[in-house]
Amino acid sequence: MTMFSVARGASFCAIACTLSAAPAFADEVDQGIIVTASPIIQEAAAKVARTPGGVDVVAAEDYEDKLAVSLRDTLGFSPGVYTQPRFGQEVRISIRGSGLSRGYHMRGLTLLQDGIPINSADDNGDFQELDPQVFQHIEVYRGANALRLGGSTLGGAINAVTPTGRSALGVEMRVDGGSFDTVRGKLAYGYADDRADAWAAITADRSDGGRDHGRRKALRFNGNAGFWLSDRVETRFYASVQSIRQKLSGALTENDALRHPSKGNFTGDQARDVDSIRLQNRTTVQINGGQIAFGAFYNAKELYHPIYQAIDQNSEDRGVFASLDWAGDLGGMPVELTLGSQARFGRITAKQFVNLSGKRGAPTAYAIQKAQTINSHGELRVAPVSGLWLIAGGLYTHGERKVDNRRLPERSGKAVFDTFAPKFGLLYEPSETLQFYANYSRSIELPGFGELSQSPAGGAPGFTPVSAQKAWTGEIGTRGRIGIAAWDVSLYRATLKGEMLQYNVLAGTYPAATFNADSTRHQGIEAGLDLTLTPWATLRQVYQYSDFRFRDDAIYGDNRLPVVPRHFYRAELKLGTDLASVSPSVEWVPQGAWVDYANTKKVGGYAMLNLGAQAQVREGVTLFLDARNLTQKRAIGDISAVVEYSGQASFYPIERRAFYGGIRARF
Repeated sequence: MTMFSVARGASFCAIACTLSAAPAFADEVDQGIIVTASPIIQEAAAKVARTPGGVDVVAAEDYEDKLAVSLRDTLGFSPGVYTQPRFGQEVRISIRGSGLSRGYHMRGLTLLQDGIPINSADDNGDFQELDPQVFQHIEVYRGANALRLGGSTLGGAINAVTPTGRSALGVEMRVDGGSFDTVRGKLAYGYADDRADAWAAITADRSDGGRDHGRRKALRFNGNAGFWLSDRVETRFYASVQSIRQKLSGALTENDALRHPSKGNFTGDQARDVDSIRLQNRTTVQINGGQIAFGAFYNAKELYHPIYQAIDQNSEDRGVFASLDWAGDLGGMPVELTLGSQARFGRITAKQFVNLSGKRGAPTAYAIQKAQTINSHGELRVAPVSGLWLIAGGLYTHGERKVDNRRLPERSGKAVFDTFAPKFGLLYEPSETLQFYANYSRSIELPGFGELSQSPAGGAPGFTPVSAQKAWTGEIGTRGRIGIAAWDVSLYRATLKGEMLQYNVLAGTYPAATFNADSTRHQGIEAGLDLTLTPWATLRQVYQYSDFRFRDDAIYGDNRLPVVPRHFYRAELKLGTDLASVSPSVEWVPQGAWVDYANTKKVGGYAMLNLGAQAQVREGVTLFLDARNLTQKRAIGDISAVVEYSGQASFYPIERRAFYGGIRARF
């Protein structure tokens, strides 16, 4: 923040922190601006608030009184982030319609932990490896605003940040549980001295799940250690180890989802078992006017995934990165420069077997899959007049995907991608508590192995020449605080070419095939509004309007795309103080989403009522309650898209009524 005055830096921090709606760590000052967030959250908020587009920071305090088992629980009040449960830790997560036709895993978002991607080198993601219990805060960069993190996709990037020994000194303990025999525990410790610090956490959880055949358990370790090599040089080592066992409840017919929401699918004893380890190092060097950062990472994962067949994969991803952030002035004009590059290289040994009730049968497939993705980006920001920043930048992507099919060599293939995505924007700050922004940018989404190496059982030819998905997105918005109101509102419109959509070529086949649509459009509103009604009453709200559709398609005309409803609203009213409070909340979908591309079937809407409460029994010790779906509402939460609906099992029910409680302590 060397280019800003202290006052202006505080104002940016104030805006971002208020929009993250964290009254648990905020107080009022003379100007009515909330600025007393923890220094770490202040720094993160100030960083993202310099972005001319939709961004926000979610502090752990926002969800620490909930049973947070997935990104749905942590990002429920992040504007523009659409999350719906499937079962267990399996959720749909989408920003601006990213990956909306993907009925499994995740596509179209870059997930990172401590700035390092957990996505595979082919950019497909597995969010189960992110444990909300250990996050210090989460940074959300929607769309092309993720450029600084090397993100180039339509949805953007989500960076989950863990504490250090300096930000989380001492011992933290937590135990919670409740419905469906759910039990979780956490033990963390942070240490720091003048030259080094260390932090580590062990977490464990188990649950029978809200549906049959949904049992899960996990044991995880996360830790890091930092060392000051000199007054200007720090190096930090990170380690993350996961062991996750998840039975899959699967999709239901509409009748079962509404009448028998606890039902699960036992066919094939489907599951997703993951053992993984992630190691990384980041070294930062302070220079006059800025900072240089560089490092390397290594991720290894074993996946055993009995579904339509028993998938057995061993994967390794490694990479290096470097970045420069510099700020100064040119002829008295403030200037900021960001440069960076990130290279990822991956290798997957992919085997498949006949699924014999969850066990390996006869081998059916064996392939070596290799991927590399290299993203290099730059961004220049100048302030020709006070309060106005002009931004120009871009990201160059080089990608290679190669499949060596050892059983069927004719299904081998290779694809190479090279493309550039420019970005232009402006950020205007007429006062210390008000910002307006606009940007126009291009996004690039490269196909992964799930798109390029498709199953012949689904009618696909094997290695499939799916093209990259490209889009131009225009965005305008504002964020700020006046009086009792703090807001974050973005309007966007994306014109896509070659959107990667999925559908079943033949009824009852799996997995779905992928094709490039000709022209589609995603446009909508992402809004957050927080109201400080009294010192003991705060209301936070998020609203999304999503209009996703084909454009003059030869088959589907201007039909709407399925899965995401047009309107989505969530609100929470907190009554009380940090000593004790109750927080009723509502989730409302007034109209359900389309199920198919033909637009012949739409599901119903719903309203779900939840309740939270917390009480501090002594300093550092808090009890909490998390009650969900109090009225036992039955409705459809998520959908797997189909071409034309004819009764398929494509539905996932919303969460069942559940009660959770726990205790957390810091000392």
